Amino acid sequence: MKKKNVSIFIALIFFQLQIIIPRSHAQTAKKQFKADIIIYGGTSAAVTAAVQATRMHKTVIIVSPDQHLGGLSSSGLGFTDTGNKEVIGGLSREFYHRVYLHYQENNGWKWQKKEQYGNMGQGTPAIDGKDRTMWIFEPHVAEKIMEDFVKENHLQVFRKELLNRKHGVVKKSGNIVSISTLSGKKFNGRVFIDATYEGDLMAAAGVSYHVGREANATYGETWNGVQALVFQHGHHFASKIDPYKIPGDKTSGLLAGISTETPGANGTADKKLQAYCFRMCLTNVPENRVAFPKPDRYNPLDYELLVRVFNSGWKELFNKYDPLPNHKTDTNNHGPFSTDFIGMNYDYPEASYQRRAEIVKDHENYQKGLLYFMANDSRIPKGLQEKLNTWGLAKDEFKDNGNWPYQIYVREARRMIGNFVMTEKEVLGQKEVPKPIGMGSYSLDSHNVQRYVTPEGYVQNEGDIGVKAPKPYSIAYDAIVPKAFECKNLLVPVCISSSHIAYGSIRMEPVFMILGQSAATAASLAIDGKKAVQQVDYNQLKLNLLKQGQRLSVFSPN
Repeated sequence: MKKKNVSIFIALIFFQLQIIIPRSHAQTAKKQFKADIIIYGGTSAAVTAAVQATRMHKTVIIVSPDQHLGGLSSSGLGFTDTGNKEVIGGLSREFYHRVYLHYQENNGWKWQKKEQYGNMGQGTPAIDGKDRTMWIFEPHVAEKIMEDFVKENHLQVFRKELLNRKHGVVKKSGNIVSISTLSGKKFNGRVFIDATYEGDLMAAAGVSYHVGREANATYGETWNGVQALVFQHGHHFASKIDPYKIPGDKTSGLLAGISTETPGANGTADKKLQAYCFRMCLTNVPENRVAFPKPDRYNPLDYELLVRVFNSGWKELFNKYDPLPNHKTDTNNHGPFSTDFIGMNYDYPEASYQRRAEIVKDHENYQKGLLYFMANDSRIPKGLQEKLNTWGLAKDEFKDNGNWPYQIYVREARRMIGNFVMTEKEVLGQKEVPKPIGMGSYSLDSHNVQRYVTPEGYVQNEGDIGVKAPKPYSIAYDAIVPKAFECKNLLVPVCISSSHIAYGSIRMEPVFMILGQSAATAASLAIDGKKAVQQVDYNQLKLNLLKQGQRLSVFSPN
């Protein structure tokens, strides 16, 4: 090869290397990201936290395990558990104001005229013209509002990024330095917020938590632990129903869904969880209705117990088809045998991602199978079956998921154990709450935990509790921060430090939005003051929250 040609060849190689090396570096760099505040989760709390962080001039990244944002708020829970709406402030109230604005427009009413809708909400009018809020909405409307928050605030969101729960949390001197996801992405931050329903970041960071029901003796409560033969919602077997495959024959085995275990003594602890389900969006508009599909796994024998419930004279099937705009529903569990897949979620909080996916799929198959069974089996009372078949899944909801909700209702998973634990005493107004950052007002509300055979030989449910809070109550700042020796730069606004039964009231979507905003405010102040989250000046935090329109106590000037 001539000398000139060699020189040209070398020059070309060098030029290519100059291109390749920077590209390789860029590809590596794309795996690492940095912001003041890193939020793990795709829930409504995650979105409000991110918006507030931006409003306080902090850089923020949402690392969402989910594709769709908003959690249950945009996944079927449109008949909002408001409690006392006057204690819902800040970005949470702004969300419901945006719902109101959507339904003020004519194009918000595709399948129904506004004047035909009515105005029934849960303890409050659905449309509140005076406060310009609306508390009842379709799932896609909630998701659009969440996405509007993202666009308007230029939020950086990484979707379908699962935390590496084994090796993905790096800590130094009691602070989280970075988190990594299973895709290999690494997120560095100054303060972190776990806004998941499961509390995965909290757990991976080595923070103390609890799963299951505490004993009443643990925090001096009345409604915690096992609550056998305590019936407060009507979701129990009011008639004597035989639990065996062949009635009267114990040797034939129990019907599907009935545990061979018996509950412990009332008030004692266990590791069991209140039941999960999907909040379904149904419609009776023929042009928008999809017939109830047969699930991937279907066995009519799974629903034999329901036939016996109907045969006992129970006819309340449609009592929780709560109306949403445009002839849709938020359909929730109701009665002794319904959409709650009782006893099938106990291992969910600590389970691997694969096992969780299996649990979610089992719940989907159970619930789809329940609808398919009621719509097609000849043993269902004819009148109820005919009415049911006027309903179906909404064609214009959850379009990329077979019209099925994206998010299972994780009513309870892990709960942090911080320096302050919210208990029924705070919820019921028996004890003052220090350093309030938001409010709740809903009843102590736990769904059933287990289905068993009574000593008399009949089937019964256990765990369903509903005790009204006499007035709104405050939620403590120390309930959303870990103990300082465990982690100094983490806030947990969803899996907060709370007993099982107190969480039954706190676990409402408006409250999660409130706590998400308060968590981001505290995170911003911690960064500004170069302090641990436990050392944030509460008076400064309180002043900021009041300026944001948060309601902090019954004595709050807001």
